Amino acid sequence: MPKTANVSFYRRFMRAVPLQYGAVILFAVIYAAVNEIFVFPNQFAPAGVMGLATLVQERFQLNVGYLFLLVNLPLLAIAFFVIQQKFAIRTLLFVLSSSASFLMLRAFGIEKIVFQATDTGGRLLAAIAAGFFNGLIYIVLVWNNACTGGTDIVAALINHKRPEINVVWLIFGLNAVVVVLSFFVYKNSYQPVLLCIAYIFVFSRVSDAVFKNSRSAIKFEVVTTHPDEIAQELFATMRHGCTAMQVRGEYTHTDRFMLICVINRREIADFERIICKYEGTFAYFSGVSRIFGSFNRFGKGLQKVDAGKMK
Repeated sequence: MPKTANVSFYRRFMRAVPLQYGAVILFAVIYAAVNEIFVFPNQFAPAGVMGLATLVQERFQLNVGYLFLLVNLPLLAIAFFVIQQKFAIRTLLFVLSSSASFLMLRAFGIEKIVFQATDTGGRLLAAIAAGFFNGLIYIVLVWNNACTGGTDIVAALINHKRPEINVVWLIFGLNAVVVVLSFFVYKNSYQPVLLCIAYIFVFSRVSDAVFKNSRSAIKFEVVTTHPDEIAQELFATMRHGCTAMQVRGEYTHTDRFMLICVINRREIADFERIICKYEGTFAYFSGVSRIFGSFNRFGKGLQKVDAGKMK
């Protein structure tokens, strides 16, 4: 009994909204610190929009804190009305906190503790460290229904409107632009190009490893005695359909329902919050390497569930 109570308290504590917002702010500060300590002093650009902002900072001596905010605000305004308000607000909190941290860290003299390598090996270690830490930060943000902004917001917008489109090529294209521009911005040197590639590789490997190599989607299989309620909430809040089938538990000889639902990995936290509301329910999930077929979004008229069809 005490052990169960402790586990329940831990789950409630980890799902507490103030803790989630606090985590977003904390990791925004860490994100800024990682870039200030490992990336900027060693003259290479990370991936995505932050990479482009870093190149602009290097070329025109503009503070990346302003650039990061300037690029993300229009995207977040669209995401607020198109995707999900909670996602947009938490990502905005990350963007504001990280932009402020970029400005404040320099004001407090962070250059005194930066890792500025003098040889190629040291700069390679800096790229590996930056990719490792930023990969972990990315995962924490996804768990808290947020992102680092930029490319992630664009990918979420595309996935929301056209879920059949593979946004991997969009991210690859933007990273390729950053890699190519690095050669010209850093005085026609190949070393920043290779460091950018090393950063992208480590970042991807770390995030993929923690996500257990889930690529395109996650398949949840939910065993429950509340199929109608869960399905209706999935329709109404996440705009996802599911497949229901009747199953039987051999230990208790009780008839239950299994719901099968395929979601984007960014939606794992929202899906788990829905499942945890219902007693007599458990779920497990596995990675889906590829999805193909006809994808039709549910309109307003399809968001209601006919409970009688599941019985």
